[in-house]
This record gives sequence, C-alpha cells and structure tokens, in this order.
Amino acid sequence: MFISRWGAMECDEKLARFRQAHLNPFNKQLGPRQHEQGAGEEAPDVAPEEVLPELPPVEPEFHCAERVMDLGLSEDHFSRPVGLFLASDIQQLRQAIEECKQVILELPEHSERQKDAVVRLIHLRLKLQELKDPNEDEPHIRVLLEHRFYKEKSKSVKQTCDKCNAIIWGLIQTWYTCTGCSYRCHSKCLNLISKPCVRSKVSHQAEYELNICPEAGLDSQGYRCAECRAPISLRGVPSEARQCDYTGQYYCSHCHWNDLAVIPARVVHNWDFEPRKVSRCSMRYLALMVSRPVLRLREVNPLLFNYVEELVEIRKLRQDILLMKPYFITCKEAMEARLLLQLQDRQHFVESDETYSIQDLLDAHTGRLGCSLTETHTLFAKHIKLDCERCQAKGFVCELCREGDVLFPFDSHTSVCRDCSAVFHRDCYYDNSTTCPKCARLTLRKQSLFQEPGPDLDA
Repeated sequence: MFISRWGAMECDEKLARFRQAHLNPFNKQLGPRQHEQGAGEEAPDVAPEEVLPELPPVEPEFHCAERVMDLGLSEDHFSRPVGLFLASDIQQLRQAIEECKQVILELPEHSERQKDAVVRLIHLRLKLQELKDPNEDEPHIRVLLEHRFYKEKSKSVKQTCDKCNAIIWGLIQTWYTCTGCSYRCHSKCLNLISKPCVRSKVSHQAEYELNICPEAGLDSQGYRCAECRAPISLRGVPSEARQCDYTGQYYCSHCHWNDLAVIPARVVHNWDFEPRKVSRCSMRYLALMVSRPVLRLREVNPLLFNYVEELVEIRKLRQDILLMKPYFITCKEAMEARLLLQLQDRQHFVESDETYSIQDLLDAHTGRLGCSLTETHTLFAKHIKLDCERCQAKGFVCELCREGDVLFPFDSHTSVCRDCSAVFHRDCYYDNSTTCPKCARLTLRKQSLFQEPGPDLDA
C-alpha cells in the first residue's frame, strides 16, 4: 500500500516537472524546483497541489544560440509560438501561424527575437503548404493536350502557375514545364488544363493576325473569357475584362497578366514597335513565332520600302548574298570553311529575299541587322574576289566594252541580264539597252538552225 502510494506521488512529481518545463516551447530554461532538487534526492511526502508552484507570466521568447537558417530539416518547426508545442494537422498549423503573427507584432522591431519569430513563421507556412500539396511520386513526363510536360528539378527558382495563378514553391511542390510552349503549372493543376499547346498551332498554321487589334466586342464572346470561358465584365464584376491587343479579344485576369509584346500588325502597317498588353496565350504564340520568316512585306505592304531606308539596304544585301550562294556551293574551300553557316540563325536569307521574321524587323529597326549583314557581305565578297582562285575564275568580262576588271554579279556597278545572267558594266548596259549581246547571239543561232533546209526525202 505504501509502495503504490509512493509510486503515484513520484509519477505526479515527474508530471509537474514536465509541465513546468514545457509551458513555453521556446523557453528551454529549467524551473526553480529542478535546480533545487538533485537527481538522487527523494521527493517529500506532500500533496500534488503543493508540487506546482505558481509561476509568474513569462514573455514569449525565441532563443537562437547560433543564427543559422533552418531549412525545415529539424522537427522544431512543428512548434507553436505560445501554448501548444505540437502541430500535426492543418487546423493546428493555422492556429500556430496566427499566434506567431501576433508575437511578431508585439516584439520590438528589428530585434533578434523578432527575426527568429519570422523564420519560425516561414517554417510553419511551408509545413502547412506541404500538408496541402504533398510531394507524391509523379512521373517525369506527362503528355496532355499536345503539351509535353517534364518534371522540373529546380528547387530554388520561384515561378507562377499558368493555370491557378499561384506561386510554385519548388522546395516542397512538384511542378511541370511544357517543352513546347513553356507552360508551367503545379502537378495538381495538370488535369485542369483545357488549352492545347501553342506549338501545335505554330507547326500547323504559322501565320500572324495582320489586322490591328480586331475587336469584336464582349457581346460576341457572351461576356466570357475567350480562353477559360469565365464570366467577365468591364466593371470588374465578377472579374475584370482585359483586352489582348493582338487578338482583340477579352480575357479574365487569370488568362491575361498584362504581359507586353510587339504586335506584328502594327509593325507591318505602321512600323510601330511599342510593346502592348497581350494575353498569356498570345504572348507564348508570339514568342514561338518571333523567328519564323512568314512575313512577305512586298505583298502585305509594298509601300513600306519607300519610307524605311533600312529595309531597302537590307533587301539589296540579301539579293547580293543570293548571288554569292552559287559560288560557295561549287567551291570546295568555301564548303570546308562553311561560310554559309555565318547565316545559320537566318537560313531564309540564303533561300529567298522576300520573307522576313519579326526578329528581322526588330533588328532592322535597331540597326543590328544592317551591321551584321554588311559584315557577312564583306566576308563573302573577300573570299570570292581575293582569297579563292576558283571563285575568281568564275568572274565575267563586260561584253559591251570588253574593258576593265573582272566583274561579279553582286558588284554595285554592274547589271545582270535576267535571261542569260551575263554581267555588264551598268553604264554600258543602259547605254546599249536594246538587247543583251549574248542573248542576241543565242537568238540568231536558234533562228539559223530553224532556217536550214531539211534533207531531201525523195533522193
């Protein structure tokens, strides 16, 4: 009987010491009774009510012996700032976050304890987000609506989900990026995507809308977002309607983030390169199309060459490069030196002089394209006229005056016959502008062949 009573008293004494030491989870100091009583002393025979002395109120403290950033690897971040020291579910974590906010407001500003409290608040929020979106084992590749999503491994870069418009916390959340259109989203948002990959449209229908902001009105869209079909209004109720300057349609704030982009229609018609607000879908489409040579300026706006001098110069350089191309194709040294790879970023320059990309027009507007093409033109001409004997041997002599140096079709003072590709001095060609002498000889030769009498069949 005495032993059982003694065991119960000893258990109450241990419970009292435990409660006293854990009244504040961030204050690890021992109570006064623990200092007075040694490890080997026996507890006196007193009632349990006398074991717990009344303690004065203690201000919540955040002790940090060494100022080292906790990355959530320790179990200490489950604690609540005041009161309950274990937060294992979402409700307890939310309560701990609110209490931690209150403590931060009460502590002196810019103090060490306030900084420790802020770190503690970050850990609590990360743990709450982890419970909401657990890091499950997701496949590395997901194919959905022609998107090809790859799981991202970056944990430090903060991105924004294109679907829910929320921040992607790479440290604790799984997220994917489409390799085709750079669409980013949480793993939990993958099954909610309803918009196909923009790259598929670029591959099948690579063309621009060349009407400037073709607006049709909200009524034509049924007062709904053109992409997600959410209700929108110009008054902002239930959601603000934002117009895309490229398509002319209206979008909600989730599909239109006020991104800025250069509008192709304004460039072609007005030579206007001022960025304007576009939707997310239009921005991705324009980004994928920026280097595609789909603009035929002579067909869309032929008068543009009369007002933009840079385009006239660039067109002349491109025409000269096309005349140099046959020299390089038949020259062994040029093929070994891979001179045509100087234009590998603009392959359409060695195929035609008609098509342009938006990037070409942007570089022409800033002057970079003219400078780079002039350097390439000089390098090509140097190989043909000075460095390579084979290319020099393919030059021409003016057949009208038969004087002067060897001529090449890309020289600025020459003219080329469109029928036979013969090269003449420009002054000689226009002074004798009746007919090309080489073409005239060919014509006479053909006429003489047709005028010869045929064989006598009777003989």
